[in-house]
Amino acid sequence: MKTYSISEVAKELDLTTFTLRYYDKEGLIPFVERTSSGIRLFKQSDIEALKIIECLKSTGMPIKEIKNFIDWCSEGDASLQQRYEMFLERKAVVEAQIADLKKTMEIIDHKCFYYKSALEAGTENIHKDINIGNTLTHE
Repeated sequence: MKTYSISEVAKELDLTTFTLRYYDKEGLIPFVERTSSGIRLFKQSDIEALKIIECLKSTGMPIKEIKNFIDWCSEGDASLQQRYEMFLERKAVVEAQIADLKKTMEIIDHKCFYYKSALEAGTENIHKDINIGNTLTHE
């Protein structure tokens, strides 16, 4: 079975070795084996687990809650319901983030249109009758 060094894993996941050591210190990767001299040996399954950790982190989940998830995983089938409910909660969080980002994108799209058409006309005066964002035009 192929193993990977901490620097290889860091590079593959676009993380720092410091981040991986921090995850280890916080108990997020208790499954990673070590040599007799303490060097971490990552397997492909460890890399896949780290991808899940990074996914949860990107949803805004605190490290402490990610640790709970890792602990539930080690419990096996007894925690399936808890893990399922946690992912349903994460899904709702991400859906709300997407909705917020869509609203943000609508404003950005409008301002791109606003400035492009003003540039083409050579003046912002063409937008005098448009109410949305007029207070933000002279930044």
